[in-house]
This record gives sequence, structure tokens and C-alpha cells, in this order.
Amino acid sequence: MNPRGSTAITFTRESIAELLTGVAPPPDADDLHLAKVPPGARVTDAAVMVPLVRRAEGLHVLLTQRTAHLLDHAGQISFPGGRVEPTDGTREETALRETEEEIGLARRHVTLLGRLPEYEIPSGFRITPVVGWIEPPFVLAELALDAFEVAAVFEAPLSHFLDPGRYQRREYRFRGRHRHYMAIPFEGRYIWGATAGMLYSFARMLTR
Repeated sequence: MNPRGSTAITFTRESIAELLTGVAPPPDADDLHLAKVPPGARVTDAAVMVPLVRRAEGLHVLLTQRTAHLLDHAGQISFPGGRVEPTDGTREETALRETEEEIGLARRHVTLLGRLPEYEIPSGFRITPVVGWIEPPFVLAELALDAFEVAAVFEAPLSHFLDPGRYQRREYRFRGRHRHYMAIPFEGRYIWGATAGMLYSFARMLTR
């Protein structure tokens, strides 16, 4: 990732939309967290919203924490999103619908800026991250969370995720296989896996 003073860059809605139209930088040699769905495996298409909230002090990223009782990814930090439904005409529609359902953020408040590269995980999910812009007035505490899926929502400065030195490359054993993943802690929260990987991809698109 290009570290050229990335934390000091001032982004606008227009500049981010323009950057997202470009070709994504190729992976670095140590980007071992990137993985493809195994050949022949069943693919489940999904989409997530990467919400950017404009605040007086700068852009923030809106994230959710999943509830502890869920069978999949319990307690993890994530973006609002989910599986593509047959009635969804586009991945943008999926991301907007899931955002409304999970955190109560109406689509009229979201300006779509573009997509990040698709993110695949070995479990079979192919995720399309859609970047959305949210203008104030926007009160985090007034969101209507789906109590079954979402335990909390919070914001983190975009600048935190643009610093390449904050990302950690980790590895572990899972179901007999050696896995690599990305992580980026934030104020006591541990953001890892696909969410951290997509944030890293977003940072590379913005700072190349």
C-alpha cells in the first residue's frame, strides 16, 4: 500500500467515487489473506454496504457488531449486508436492502459511490462491497437495529484504516487447513477476517 501521507488526505464524495472507478492495485506478495472459493464449491453471492459518514472532524466508517448467539460470525465486527435475494436486481440493491433491515438506515440517506473488488472467502461466499456516502444530520443512536442480528453500531475514523501500519497479518489452523487473515484493532475492538480485508482493499483503492 502506498503510505504517501494517507492519513492527511482530505476526501470528497466526488473524489472517492472517481477513485473507485479505477483498476484495483494488484495484490502484494504478502497479501496471503486473499483466497478464492475452491474450484467446484458452491458459491453464495452476497453484498455489504461500506457506509461513509461525513462528520465535521472528517469521514467515518460505520460498522456493526453482530450478536453473540448467531451461528455464523457471532460477535464479529462487520458491515451491514447479506446474501443476494432473487428479487435483488443488483448488488447495490442487496446492500441497500440489508442495510435497511439490519440497522434501519433508509436508502434515501445513502448516496452510492461505487464498488470495491469482490472479496471471496473459502467458505463459499463471494462478497461485493458497495460504498455509500451519508450526509448529516445523521444520529447514530437513532438507528433501529435488528436485535436478532446486530448488537451495536459504531463509527471509526476513515483515517484509521488508511494507515498501512495498523494492519496485522495473522494465521491459524481451521478444519485441517492453514488460513491467513487480516486484522485491524480499533479502540478495544478486534476487526478481522473479511471485514478487515475489505477495509484494506478500500484503503489501497484510495491511496494508490
